[in-house]
Amino acid sequence: MVYLRLSCLMPTYIYETTDPTKPIRQFEVKQSVHDDPLSSDPETGEAARRVISAGYSVLVRGKSVGPSVGSVGSH
Repeated sequence: MVYLRLSCLMPTYIYETTDPTKPIRQFEVKQSVHDDPLSSDPETGEAARRVISAGYSVLVRGKSVGPSVGSVGSH
């Protein structure tokens, strides 16, 4: 039986500060998908918002050896 730590199952969200008088600063927070977005940085208390991104993608060039989930074929 395989046990996974709960922190491995939670996504990491990117937030950025929103105070127009200060430079924008980004930080990451691991949260459950069920948690409400943060409205401030837990460390500094500065106002913040969650950044919506497309996430990361990996492109592997070369010939496809066989079917796989997420395969992009050969390019």
